[in-house]
Amino acid sequence: MIKIFLFLSLMLFAKGEELTSELVADGFSKPVYATALPGRPGYIIVLEQKGVIKLAKNGKTLKNPFLDITGRVHYPLPPHDERGLLGIAFHPEYKQNGFLFVNYVDEHDVTHISRFQISENPLKANPQSEIILLTLKQPFPNHNGGHLGFSPKDGFLYISIGDGGDGGDPFNHAQNPETLFGSMLRIDVDLGNSFGIPENNPFKYLNNVRPEIWSTGLRNVWRFSFDRKTGDLYMGDVGQDKWEEINFQPAESTGGENYGWRIMEGNHCYNPETDCDESEFVKPILEYPNDANYMRVITGMDEPEVDGCSVTGGYVYRGKTMPQLNGTYFFADYCSGNIWTFDLDKGIPKHFSNRTDEIALGGGDYTTYISSFGEDEDGELLIVDYSGAVYRIIPSH
Repeated sequence: MIKIFLFLSLMLFAKGEELTSELVADGFSKPVYATALPGRPGYIIVLEQKGVIKLAKNGKTLKNPFLDITGRVHYPLPPHDERGLLGIAFHPEYKQNGFLFVNYVDEHDVTHISRFQISENPLKANPQSEIILLTLKQPFPNHNGGHLGFSPKDGFLYISIGDGGDGGDPFNHAQNPETLFGSMLRIDVDLGNSFGIPENNPFKYLNNVRPEIWSTGLRNVWRFSFDRKTGDLYMGDVGQDKWEEINFQPAESTGGENYGWRIMEGNHCYNPETDCDESEFVKPILEYPNDANYMRVITGMDEPEVDGCSVTGGYVYRGKTMPQLNGTYFFADYCSGNIWTFDLDKGIPKHFSNRTDEIALGGGDYTTYISSFGEDEDGELLIVDYSGAVYRIIPSH
């Protein structure tokens, strides 16, 4: 089978640590992200796509939401729609300034990057405190990116912007530096009620290039993360028809990388289909086949093998309960429910392992729709099931 080279040179022994999972909380409506609430040990923030941010603690979901902006978010949505409330990031100095940043798509299909502030109640953000920093009109309802996060190295806010949608990037956005689409942005949010361009952004002083851009050639980064120890950046970039990929940027990068889309999909020519010039592109550190045309449908009958159709980027583990997995990257696929791990050694993924069965989300019940990973306050990994639950990965003994 062609899939024997699925992970190329990755088929080395998996680093040992038996895993399982525990339920953090459930009963959510289309959750798309989970993370810790800074300064509040035990509290987990959970984003619902409809525009509500909820709090969970000790296995229970608090009745009052942390933030409710449903009146500003595009909702209701068809199943598996990519609009709505998509991301949140807390300012590195959140305990002092109370700032949090969200990424959402409004009823007019405009992406908003907005800042909110905590209220006098430390468990509730002020919905009237919104400061809109950046907007971007989306030409299609898909490929909105949606994630955002602060680098532990430079403290700037990074934002994933998809290529604008439809299929095949029809406007070639990702290779057009005059648009923000198909890029990773990097901005300075410590300038009052606006944002600035960091002095060392790679395109700041070039003509006909948007200065917010940090890197280009990305199709639809659905979840990226920084290694909290090294500052390295991992990006799960959703593929078109054939290949899903994990892209990587080392902490010492000065930006400006072009990851190839739409000229390339993973390590393969896409447009043109053959003989494309690959010389200027940064290749993914890992790819796997996209079997979107053979997605599993749960019928109780034998189903065809499915590797996946939409990568969900994850995190490098830096918690304390599983020391053998220190430095291991976890990621998943939204369609197949597969959860994989690998370690990166001098840019080469090693110790690849399929962890799906041992992690056993929901006690081993079949779970396909892994919408995100996250980290709690101790760096332990969370997994978000789009069907309504959040789990924590734990050792099995």
